[in-house]
Amino acid sequence: MDTELGNMNEPDQHQNKKHMKAFLVFLNCMLMAVGQVAGPLLVRIYYLHGGKSNWLGAWLLTAGFPILIIPIAISYIRARARAQAGRLLVTPWLFSASVILGLLLGLDSYLYSFGMSYLPVSVSSILGSSQLAFTAIFAYIIVKHKFTHYSINAVALMTFGSVILGFHMNGDRPSGESKGKYILGFFMTIGGAALHGFLMPALEFTYLKAGKAITFDLVLQVQFLISMFATLFCSIPMIINKDFKAISKEAAEFGLGKTKYYTILLIAAIVLQLLVIGSLGVIFNSSSLLGGLVSSLLVPVQQAFAVMILKEVFNAEKGMALAMCLWGFASYLYGEYQKPEANKEESTH
Repeated sequence: MDTELGNMNEPDQHQNKKHMKAFLVFLNCMLMAVGQVAGPLLVRIYYLHGGKSNWLGAWLLTAGFPILIIPIAISYIRARARAQAGRLLVTPWLFSASVILGLLLGLDSYLYSFGMSYLPVSVSSILGSSQLAFTAIFAYIIVKHKFTHYSINAVALMTFGSVILGFHMNGDRPSGESKGKYILGFFMTIGGAALHGFLMPALEFTYLKAGKAITFDLVLQVQFLISMFATLFCSIPMIINKDFKAISKEAAEFGLGKTKYYTILLIAAIVLQLLVIGSLGVIFNSSSLLGGLVSSLLVPVQQAFAVMILKEVFNAEKGMALAMCLWGFASYLYGEYQKPEANKEESTH
């Protein structure tokens, strides 16, 4: 009788796990949404009103990593209550991979920060959406994700969208900014999207090769290490350039006032860390490709807030590039939806 009850409960347990996984995916997508929409806007406001340090803008992306100590501490206390020992779950492989990924994330943060210092958010967000194309390519190379004609179509459309923006560089250049810096910011943002497209499948590959069960506690520790080393990567140039010492002077000269200067930096650090947590969480609970899809889907939201809050111009070229981005996203999503159907048909033959 007990065995029968146990067997009856197995489907319920499986269903509960599916619901919990769906909830975690949704929660991490929400964290990504908050970070991806609010973070670039705050960093752009920093630059528009007198901020000058590209390394500080990059440092903000991961400097909020100490907030991860809270869930890690809760996890540790719960483990102690269950009389479990040895809560350092990171293996030498995971530690080494976290160091490399953290340093690359620091470099990626700098590329994006440099681009945001010279480009309107409405431009940098569309360029950043090309990371889906890079994620698809690197996922194919690193974790053997199969290409379909839908994903190839998405890559082509997003590439053309970036080319359209490239032809319209002069029209979007802020007043007083040189053409050379604008072009450099354009290509630095593309470089950041490419590197980010590599990082997501690289992290997925790291989990696959971990040699142990990937638990939520382990992911927290990996997230902490990646963000810590990314912050260290950005801190060293800031120390060399004396950017930390210049913060008080920059705050005093900030166009919106000292209080708002520090408020912007603090909130930016928090919401950008939420972006990192959400991105890594989506990869853990689903895949790097879903992370790329969600990031691309948020582009129209970024566009809307950039126009409303920063009063940026939304011209025909941006509209065309955005349409191509959304078309590419829809194509890729449809291709992913068709895969299970194709697999079902194959299994019936």
